[in-house]
Amino acid sequence: MSHVAVAAIETSSIAQGIVVADAMVKQSEIDVLEASTLSPGRYWILIGGDVATVRSSHQRGVKVAADTLLDQLFIPQLHADVLRALRGLVPANPDDAYGVIETLTAASAIVAADLAAKAAEITLRDVRLANGLGGKGVVMMSGSLSAVQAGVTAGKADAQKRGLLARSVVIPRLDPRLRARLA
Repeated sequence: MSHVAVAAIETSSIAQGIVVADAMVKQSEIDVLEASTLSPGRYWILIGGDVATVRSSHQRGVKVAADTLLDQLFIPQLHADVLRALRGLVPANPDDAYGVIETLTAASAIVAADLAAKAAEITLRDVRLANGLGGKGVVMMSGSLSAVQAGVTAGKADAQKRGLLARSVVIPRLDPRLRARLA
């Protein structure tokens, strides 16, 4: 299925997160893209489908999460490159500039990746979520220097506004030896 819309709920409780995931799946006909524990002691569900059903499931999830809700997202028109980057399906390319957005939650990283990809002609290299990152999210992108600067600026805006931005950087010319390790 082509996912027009995505939504996610991130909870501070694994047990309540599973209850939230169950409620979301039972609410509407959606696809479960990810459902797993996240470190440190969090739960995460990412769903996709058409806009109306994803919105309905998302609203139900927010309600059921109640006081365990750490973060959430609903994106009615997700940029196609975001899911490819999440799955590690983007081939290496020797673009000049490299940008990184580091967020404090997984949901804010997906929002950052979507905003960056929609704002500039960048290539999303990787989107890493929470596990092994202390619950953070990391978005990596490459392209021309001006495109990466624009992508990072757009991508970090929402996380910064909500106090969820850990750091963002733009490296004008990433060393090829490091690029090979990051790919």
